[in-house]
Order: sequence, then C-alpha cells, then structure tokens
Amino acid sequence: MTIVQKEEQLFSFISRYQSALVAFSGGVDSAYLAFAAHRVLGERARAVTALSPAVSDFQRKIAIDFAQQYGLNHHLIETREMENPDYTGNPSNRCYFCKTELYSRLEKLRKQWSMDVIFDGSNVDDVSDYRPGRKAAREREVVSPLMEVGIHKEEIRALSCKLDLPTWDQPAMPCLSSRFPYGVQITDKKLGQVERAEAFLRDLGLCNFRVRHHENLARIEVDRSEMARLLDPQLFEQISSHLKSVGYDYVTLDLEGFRSGSLNEALKNDCRKKRTGS
Repeated sequence: MTIVQKEEQLFSFISRYQSALVAFSGGVDSAYLAFAAHRVLGERARAVTALSPAVSDFQRKIAIDFAQQYGLNHHLIETREMENPDYTGNPSNRCYFCKTELYSRLEKLRKQWSMDVIFDGSNVDDVSDYRPGRKAAREREVVSPLMEVGIHKEEIRALSCKLDLPTWDQPAMPCLSSRFPYGVQITDKKLGQVERAEAFLRDLGLCNFRVRHHENLARIEVDRSEMARLLDPQLFEQISSHLKSVGYDYVTLDLEGFRSGSLNEALKNDCRKKRTGS
C-alpha cells in the first residue's frame, strides 16, 4: 500500500466519527494528525495542547503557531502531573502517570463538549519502543488513527512534507522530564535548568540534541553530524559557562552522540543482567 493510499485510509478512518478531540503536542505525529482531523471534520475536531512545567516554552510556541497557521480549533489546558509523587519520583513507568493525568483531563473535556472520541498521535513504530504511556491510552480507550491504518514515522514525515507542513523535518520533542535518569527526582527547578540549557544550545544553531540531567552534571548528547561544530575551545567555554550559570557544576559531551531514549539503555542493561544472572 502506498503512503497516499494510507493517507486516504486515514481520512476514511477519521470520518467514521462525528467529532474528535486530538491530543496535540505540536510534534511531528500529533501535528499531522491534528491537520488531518481538521481537514476531515473541520471545527468538529478540537486540538488540545497540555501545558505543564515539563513542556518547554519552545514546544508550546510550536504548537500555538501551527494551530494558528492552519486554523485549528485549538485549546490550551494545564495538567498537574507534577503534583503526583508517582510521577515526580521518576520511576521507569513515569510516562504512565503523565498520560493518565492527560487523558483523564481530556476525557472530562470530551464529555463536556459531547465529542465522540479522543485521538492521539501514536504510530506503528511506537509499538517497538518502551512506551508505558500506551497503557494509559488503552485504559481510557484513546484511539490512535495513525497506528490503526499502519502509518510509520517516516511516512508521517513524508506525508507532512507533501502537505508542506513545517513540522515534517522537526526533531522529536519529548517532554523535559525525559532528560532525567529514572529514580532522579523531578522538580520545577530542575526542569527549568534543562529548559534554559537546551534553549542556549538551540540558539547556537544545534538541531538534534538533548541535555541529560544527572543532578550537578549536564551530559550533552548531540547528533554526530553536528558534533564537529562543538569541537571549538571557545565554544566549549561558552557552553560550559552558560550551563554552570543555570546550576550545573560539571558539563560533559557524550561521545556516542544523540540517541533518542538513551536513558532506557540502563533498563535494557538491567534486563540483560537479570537474564544472565550477572
């Protein structure tokens, strides 16, 4: 099946519903889905963006600008996952508690607005990754149209490019809490540190990167194609100075480069040790 045929199936799938509430973060997947739902359902599709300390101002602006550009029926809400110690304690299933908070609030809105369904932007590739948030989606009967019609991440980018959506080549934008190793307590202050550190690197022109928060140490992961730009003693000094000004004592560059979900590597290593008995 071609991606154009998959897109036609997506539109057909969405049209089964009279109305839909779309969980819209402003990322590649949810932006494409929100656009598609708006094309099929018009004002009967409502895109809802959740805001919390774990959502950067940069990400919020992308969502708002996209919604305004394409005339989406867009709403901003606040979520309170930071009030839940099960979330801030940062266990390996942290995303479950975040998504439970999100979908609980979206369900209240769905009922209040008398809408048929809640959509999220999960795609086929999400099945192969560690995604505890999927459990929360299943528990609340959230529907994933992109997954239902078999659309992969790269196909979403290709379809978004065909539509000239500005998000087509956008790097993944998980919440700021994803920068913390499991077990490290998450606080508003620490989230602010990460946000300011990443904003500085973004202002330097870096595109695909993360600042991983290891308490007093910041570990920078950057795509290997961009790493050469950082191998400048003067730039080293600028980055180190700025990240120390936001609260870090040590600043390091990860020589393995950027890896999406790299903090899950520790989980995989633990599983291997249990299997081998080492």
